[in-house]
Amino acid sequence: MSGAKKPKLGQNFLVDENACVRIADALGDASGRTVVEIGPGHGAITALLAARAARLHCIEFDPALARELEFRFRNDTHVTVHHADILQTDLAQYLEPGTSNLDVVGNLPYYITSEILLRLFAAARAGVVTRAVLMMQREVAERIAAAPGASEYGALSAATQMHARVMNLFPLPPSAFSPPPEVYSTVLRLEFAPRFVELGVDFEGFNRLLRASFAQKRKTLANNLRAAGYSTEQIAAAWPQGLAAQVRSEAVPLEAMAVLYRGLGGGAGAAS
Repeated sequence: MSGAKKPKLGQNFLVDENACVRIADALGDASGRTVVEIGPGHGAITALLAARAARLHCIEFDPALARELEFRFRNDTHVTVHHADILQTDLAQYLEPGTSNLDVVGNLPYYITSEILLRLFAAARAGVVTRAVLMMQREVAERIAAAPGASEYGALSAATQMHARVMNLFPLPPSAFSPPPEVYSTVLRLEFAPRFVELGVDFEGFNRLLRASFAQKRKTLANNLRAAGYSTEQIAAAWPQGLAAQVRSEAVPLEAMAVLYRGLGGGAGAAS
């Protein structure tokens, strides 16, 4: 594989052995589990997962790396390497008979991190994935894990936290990778537990409200909603008790956002 191709694919391979072990450990006991690894690269974490998981599926986009992994793990009958695009992959196909869900490990390229997360959220809503241990660019991880009130809190934070409990595990410096990226990375663990039923909202409609609410970060929540087509009267009638009139979306907890959504006519039974 040429050196010019690696940046195009966003490939920075984890070479820190201690970090590989910590990531595998973060997944917990996988002895009876099916694990999906996204972007295994040269197999640094794959080798650890192969020794721990009951079944391991590796999704590798690069054809040369997929062939390398197939050869390396050719004698491990419980390991399957798929030359495939994670964004075109239905994770449900990897469920074993008698099992109900999967665990996921992955090093997410910056340019498709959000798209991969959306795929995992959809799998979580379908009950296909239980947990994920993910490496990603530090700034994206900070947005995902940010609490309401933090400046980094936004639509991606809210969407993630509607689907999972997020734990910030540890940072990874550029030196942990080859070639070293220009940015730090962070490892997160997501324990999937969608909250849509709990909060009485439907995914499609609530997701639209979140996107509208964070459309302009400098605007107040009410102004963003007006820009999305809601009238001042509609907003006033739906406004959660105790929420400041000039509040920005980044300061609004999910519970209050759900109250607002239901007041604006959305709900668990709303059309999606």
